[in-house]
Amino acid sequence: MIVLGIWDGHDSGAALVCDNEIRFATNEERLTRRKLEVSFPQRSIQAALDHERLPANAVDAIAVSTSDLSKTLHRFFPGFKEQYYQLRRRQKLPTGVRRFQKLNKYWLTEFGGSWLTRSLSELAIRRWLRTAGLSRHPLRFVDHHLCHAAAAAFTSPFDRCLVVTLDGLGDGLSASLSIFAAGRLRRIAAIPARTSFGIFFEHVTNLMNMRELEDEGKVMALADYASPVPDDENPLVRFFAIDGLAIRARFGSLAMHRELARVLYRVPFEQFAFMAQRALEKWVVEWVANALQRTGERNVALAGGVASNIKVNRLLRNMDAVDDCWVFPHMGDGGLALGAAIWETHTRTQFPRFALESAQLGQNFRDDEIECALRTAQLPFSTPPDLAARAAAAIAAGGIVFWFQGRSELGPRALGGRSILARPDSPAIKDALNLKLKKRVRRQPFCPSILEADAQEAFEDAKGRPNRFMTMGYMVKPEWRDRLAGVINIDGSCRPQIVDREPPLFAELLQEMKRRTGVGALLNTSFNRHGEPMVNSPADAVRAFAEMEADALVIGRCLVTRR
Repeated sequence: MIVLGIWDGHDSGAALVCDNEIRFATNEERLTRRKLEVSFPQRSIQAALDHERLPANAVDAIAVSTSDLSKTLHRFFPGFKEQYYQLRRRQKLPTGVRRFQKLNKYWLTEFGGSWLTRSLSELAIRRWLRTAGLSRHPLRFVDHHLCHAAAAAFTSPFDRCLVVTLDGLGDGLSASLSIFAAGRLRRIAAIPARTSFGIFFEHVTNLMNMRELEDEGKVMALADYASPVPDDENPLVRFFAIDGLAIRARFGSLAMHRELARVLYRVPFEQFAFMAQRALEKWVVEWVANALQRTGERNVALAGGVASNIKVNRLLRNMDAVDDCWVFPHMGDGGLALGAAIWETHTRTQFPRFALESAQLGQNFRDDEIECALRTAQLPFSTPPDLAARAAAAIAAGGIVFWFQGRSELGPRALGGRSILARPDSPAIKDALNLKLKKRVRRQPFCPSILEADAQEAFEDAKGRPNRFMTMGYMVKPEWRDRLAGVINIDGSCRPQIVDREPPLFAELLQEMKRRTGVGALLNTSFNRHGEPMVNSPADAVRAFAEMEADALVIGRCLVTRR
């Protein structure tokens, strides 16, 4: 059974599931080089087929996420989608017409799907699929939040759990609760699109002159720089009320934007960020606590854009009622293609599990392709047998190393496939990376990759299974904060990748760092300049090395150093 999953909206992409094995998944941005691409994922589909060396007629079924009114209109009129993309990414000035289009977007997306929107969407999708020779294959639309839930539940390590999806909106919903047990997924609650924590935080991001659907993490980071505001003095806490498994909103999407603007007018940005972050934490924890009490479940699996908020995830993991917490690594809409493929495969085969041991699910490149790219760029290179040791020596000496190994990662996190690496204990290196190399604000934190043994010693709340995918916050013990000074927030928290043996060369590099510095940890950030997609191909890596200041590039078996 070979199922192709497709998502053609924000952060579009494709995924391939063969029986119960996830074989390939990537996002179109890696191939078009436009951050959070919105166009139909033609390149991703072809990359999936090429990776598995499959002809188009080998695919048994195609699963596509979301068929609501807004998505259907964008499929027929892709120019509207492109206009909103350019406005959201600040590539065009917001004229009166464009402002109206943006506000209209929030109204239109509250409408769910129907037989008519599904029929029209299928007509539009098959038109795009014709160029790939896939227009006659069986095609099914999978509900937006069901895709998120399937991705979280079926890849989780749990035999049973509460499944929580929290998103902006899609197919008329903003959130859902389900029970996963005995290989089955059963929805127990659904929250309408009008009542959306995700849209709340999106509005907050936009009002602070940041890019919605992209810079919400900056709001979360900025919240640490404000004086705490008590809940009874925080006006944002009253925007939503939790009633059992239901959520009540005081305002609709557009009215909420106006009310938030009024609050922001009276407070500094940092305080506004704190109030928004605190309100989100309070709502989510209360809602999930109610669901745990109602169902008796002890494990939680999460997906949806709001699940990228690592501080919320940390609070959920540390609840007394929770034994363990799993967050799907590509929790946002970019993971919908894989969720759709998983659900369609499950409905056809009843497979109860789709193991996700690694997020390196994208394209791979041969040694000869890598060496060709280096020669074309006239970059002299060597192929030392002790590659990890050489890289560790450069990093331990204070250098910055670009790291390109194996397949590209699925999702927003660098996990040892496409990484920029440095010492984890140097605030000076952190500032240089932010200001000179990544070209982003100084307060933006970096994350560590750390050996599992060191993580057990370094973190106060190392509860549950080690987090391999940088999806959750942890609090660093005071005695470890100097050793991790370049990778922690001002509140002492961090978002780690906890490494055991995978990826092998990356684990070896961490062991080499431990021999040299006494700590098996690295500053690990995505291999890209801020606002651009992570590098994908050898040509991307070579171009980035030419444009950005780094001491070395470790790519495949090759080592390139600055002259």
